Amino acid sequence: MLAVVEIAGGQFEVEKTKKLNVPLLKGNEGDLVEFSNILLVKDGETVEIGEPYLSGKVTAKILNTFKDKKVLVFHKKRRKGYRKLNGHREEYTNIEILDIQVN
Repeated sequence: MLAVVEIAGGQFEVEKTKKLNVPLLKGNEGDLVEFSNILLVKDGETVEIGEPYLSGKVTAKILNTFKDKKVLVFHKKRRKGYRKLNGHREEYTNIEILDIQVN
């Protein structure tokens, strides 16, 4: 079974036992989190599309949290001598999908 789920403002394609990195979620390592915003479910040849969501839930386990590589943001205005360099590191949560239930 394959599902497209909305997690932290993004759409992710999930399957049972799949591991993926999503934007930072609240919770500690080993906590279970549930996502109820299911957009699409494909089971074999049958496809269900939500309008906007399907009823059901996807259960996942938080494996760990980490910071990604630094992203550098450079601003410059030509011929003015203005240069500015900023950077940031995005935080992500690594989760494993345990179960997909659709009513």
